[in-house]
Amino acid sequence: MAEPAQHLGGRSATAAPAAIELTGISKAFGPVQANKDIDLRVERGTIHGIIGENGAGKSTLMSILYGFYKPDSGTIEVNGQPLSITDSMTAIRAGIGMVFQHFKLVQNFTVLENIILGAEDGRLLRPALAKARGVLRRLAEEYQLNVDPDERIEELSVGHQQRVEILKALYRQADILILDEPTGVLTPAEADHLFRILEGLKAEGKTIILITHKLREIMEITDNVSVMRRGEMVASVRTAETSPEELAELMVGRKVLLNVEKGPASPGAPVLEVRGLKMVDDEGVERLRGIDFDIRAGEILGIAGVSGNGQTQLLELLGGYPEKGSTVSGTIHMNGEPLDVTGTRSDARTRRKRGIGHVPEDRQTEGLIMDFTAWENIAFGYHDKPEYQRGWLMDNDAIRRDAQKYMEDFDCRPRNCHLAARNFSGGNQQKLVVAREIERNPDLLLIGQPTRGVDIGAIEFIHKRIVELRDAGKAILLVSVELDEILSLSDRIAVMFDGRIMGERLPSETTTGELGLLMAGITDTDRHDPAEGIPPEHQYVETTPEERV
Repeated sequence: MAEPAQHLGGRSATAAPAAIELTGISKAFGPVQANKDIDLRVERGTIHGIIGENGAGKSTLMSILYGFYKPDSGTIEVNGQPLSITDSMTAIRAGIGMVFQHFKLVQNFTVLENIILGAEDGRLLRPALAKARGVLRRLAEEYQLNVDPDERIEELSVGHQQRVEILKALYRQADILILDEPTGVLTPAEADHLFRILEGLKAEGKTIILITHKLREIMEITDNVSVMRRGEMVASVRTAETSPEELAELMVGRKVLLNVEKGPASPGAPVLEVRGLKMVDDEGVERLRGIDFDIRAGEILGIAGVSGNGQTQLLELLGGYPEKGSTVSGTIHMNGEPLDVTGTRSDARTRRKRGIGHVPEDRQTEGLIMDFTAWENIAFGYHDKPEYQRGWLMDNDAIRRDAQKYMEDFDCRPRNCHLAARNFSGGNQQKLVVAREIERNPDLLLIGQPTRGVDIGAIEFIHKRIVELRDAGKAILLVSVELDEILSLSDRIAVMFDGRIMGERLPSETTTGELGLLMAGITDTDRHDPAEGIPPEHQYVETTPEERV
């Protein structure tokens, strides 16, 4: 394994105090050693990346720093002062704020109400709201975090919800901001906007700790990066003196392929044929507006688009659980036979029996029951298989054997099928869902955001399995907000905007710039000045294949 380019030194006698200094931090959960003798120094006024595989202990370490967990041993210093962080309020008072991978917002509250929640500043709510409104306006302008304070969270895009989380931390006067996988639910353009915000915070003297598995982000935005593997800190280096390949090897302990290796597709007969598919939700909003496409055996059709343009509704409809109260029309044929889109036989069970597997976009709300064990989750949707029956009873031993095998094949950690799903990291939760669906060998795999919140080693593995499924003659519908993933995996790309397919492209004959314009609703026929009038969050910067890490 390659040695790191340069280790960051410890504190010298004359060095200024670090924003954060962790020494000998250890934390175990029963037999699982999540953190082992961790040393970490984060310089003030820098952006410090922390990377590692799923289950490497990154989030546990940051949860200790934010007061969610108490370390078994070790010390914490904040701005040169020893501090015992017993709870999150202690961390907040010390100037530490945290933006979690899964946002902690009350959906039916307004932005303003969420900002002051837990920091009301007195018994009377109205004066607190008035004061907060003024502070919020100043913070939003200063850091380009503009959101409507009176808009409800449920009405905001994911990118704007994240801005609210950052504003919450700044409102509480955070000088040290921890972001856990902040771009996992953002489009590439939204991520670029977030990076501009982080650069602005850094320029104001804030310290940023960025937990991510995306090497492009590390190389683009951080000053220093620390690498964790299996609960230990294996390297801390200056970002300018390392490379994506070196960091990937440090994370995984072996060389990792950063680009998808696949040969040309050999498409066969049509597996899925969709014509004139329309869907109107229970509020009368047309979510799908006449969708037409085919997917053949042995090919991957990628759907690109900014979140909220109908991709979710398309996946759910094809998977057999459209939004309640919605009205659907159009036709779907699977292997030449019609699929019911409006009646009682349009459910997910019927879809599975017809050979459709489905990895939903949101693993926690649609793919898993978080309080149930891994082996129980492995059986969901397939519990009526003959091999899982023992007379009138379920053959739980057979399910557990399969679950253990799937977890070994997909390198789920920890490899314990008796643990509840919530006890696995987000990436390992994703592996459970992907394993369940791919191992059933479907004729058509619907897969939404397959590598959201997944580390580089697992991304490589999941991509390989998707390509293997394609090469075995299966059809795959891939939905992802990661343009790099769409370009690397897809044999054809369809772009969705406002419930319509704006056009199809071959990956070898398009660019991120062209796809970005289609994602903004701009076609060849109506573009004059390609950048004019396009909101910043919809603009894309051209990249080369070498830059798509």
